[in-house]
Amino acid sequence: MPDILNSNGNNCDSEQNAEQSFCIDADRVYDSCGDKDCLSEMRVFFTEANQAVINSAVSVRIREANIINTVVNVEPVTYHCGFYSVDMTFYFEIVLDVYSSGGSVPTTVSGLSVFAKRVILYGGSGSVAVFTSDATSGCVDPDDANLPTAKVQVAQPMALTACLTECCSPCMPSAAIPDCVTEYFGGAIVPSQARSVLATIGVFTIVQLKRTVQMLIPAFDFCVPDKECVTSTDNPCDMFSKVDFPVEQFFPPNLADIDPDNLETGCGCS
Repeated sequence: MPDILNSNGNNCDSEQNAEQSFCIDADRVYDSCGDKDCLSEMRVFFTEANQAVINSAVSVRIREANIINTVVNVEPVTYHCGFYSVDMTFYFEIVLDVYSSGGSVPTTVSGLSVFAKRVILYGGSGSVAVFTSDATSGCVDPDDANLPTAKVQVAQPMALTACLTECCSPCMPSAAIPDCVTEYFGGAIVPSQARSVLATIGVFTIVQLKRTVQMLIPAFDFCVPDKECVTSTDNPCDMFSKVDFPVEQFFPPNLADIDPDNLETGCGCS
């Protein structure tokens, strides 16, 4: 089929020409950054019951780390128009195996670690206050309505190591603990006592600053599904019948089937 020339002077296939153009509200990302942080020797705080387990421990081993919540604040940077500081406070759950003696069965407990971080990103300049009908009740500060929106994505933290340490004086996390974090642990976090835990984890994050803007986009057609829905069943045997037989688990590959490049790296997987 011959090409035609659209109104912008670009060659495009006639079957792909947009029927109309529409103006939509969309979140445009003005700036973003990604980080890989090794959070070394963060103090772990516990509930009263879990702190009692730590007080009688002789050693600990980190099992896993999970992200519970992240509090994000955005503020303009003075004398740098269009730039904003994004202050993030991360709340992590640290899961530990606690040993009360050398050959004892470990007791699994979890505690709280807090980490604060700041980045500077470009978020554009806004001079209008935005009010919507679906906003929560109450007054909105026009200054806050001019700020860009920060979005923080956190991957599953990597648990690295943990150790017991003696605490010189009781202390609490430097940041306030949200109610949702307290509810997550099922009780109030108490100050660290004579014996405490230091944990090291690895964290991957992506931070974005975005604003809602009006954009003109081409529209081709409505999104009509082209696949028929498959009716689900509660019969476990019907579900099992659709699972392929795991041949590889019963018949390991022969030496001739193994990739020679993998042998050089010490991996015998094909």
